[in-house]
Amino acid sequence: MPFLSLQNVHKDFGGVAAVDGVDLGLAAGELRALVGPNGCGKSTVFNLISGSLRATAGRITLDGTELGGQAPHRIARLGVGRKFQVPSVFGDLTVAENLDLAGAAGDRWGSGARPQSHLADRVHLADKTGDLASVLSHGQRQWLEIGMVLAARPRLMLLDEPTAGMTAFETAATVDLIRTMAGENGATILVIEHDTGFLERLDCPVTVMAKGKILATGTYQEIHNDPQVRALYFGNRSDA
Repeated sequence: MPFLSLQNVHKDFGGVAAVDGVDLGLAAGELRALVGPNGCGKSTVFNLISGSLRATAGRITLDGTELGGQAPHRIARLGVGRKFQVPSVFGDLTVAENLDLAGAAGDRWGSGARPQSHLADRVHLADKTGDLASVLSHGQRQWLEIGMVLAARPRLMLLDEPTAGMTAFETAATVDLIRTMAGENGATILVIEHDTGFLERLDCPVTVMAKGKILATGTYQEIHNDPQVRALYFGNRSDA
C-alpha cells in the first residue's frame, strides 16, 4: 500500500462535486506535484488529507492509518505538516521565535521535534533570526512557514503554492530547498504549484486535476506534451 493513499475520494458541497472519485498514491519519500486550473479541487484534496474537511465518500490513509474523520490536530500528530497558500506566520514574533514555537508544538504532538532555530539557515533566513516576521518580504515569509513545517519533522509535507509571490532567485532557491527536503528522514512531499518553470525545475512526477478528477500523471515533459493537458492547463495561463 502507498504511504499516502486516497481511494475513490469524493467531496460534495451542496450537490456540487469538488473532488470526484480521486485515486492518488505516494510512496514514502516521494516528491509529487499536484497541478490544475483554479477550482479543480487541489486545495480541497489538501483540506481532506489534513482534516480541515471530511470526505463525502472514499478512504484516505497515511502509512496504513485511516485519516478520515480524524481531527486536524490528531492528523498533525501522525506526522502531517501543511504550508498554506497564504503564509500563516506570527508577525509579532521573531523568525527564531516562530521556528521555536513550531518545534515546541511538534514536541507536544509527539513527533519528537524540538525548537530548531538553526532551521533559519536552511530556509535562507540566517541573517533574519532577530527580525519580526511582520517585516519580512512575502517570499521570506513563505520560507519561514516552510521552516516552521520542517521544525515539527513531519512525515508528510503538504506545500500549497510555496513560490507564490517570489522573485526568480527566491523561486530557484525554493526548488533546491524542496528537492533537498524530499526523502529526508522518509519525508514525503506533495506540492501544489502553478508556476510551470518551477515545475520543470522541480523535476518530479506531476499529477493533473480537472473538475475534481485526476486527468493524468507523468513526468513534467509527459504532462507538458499531453494535448489534453496542454489545452486545459499549459495553453491557458489565465487559469494558472
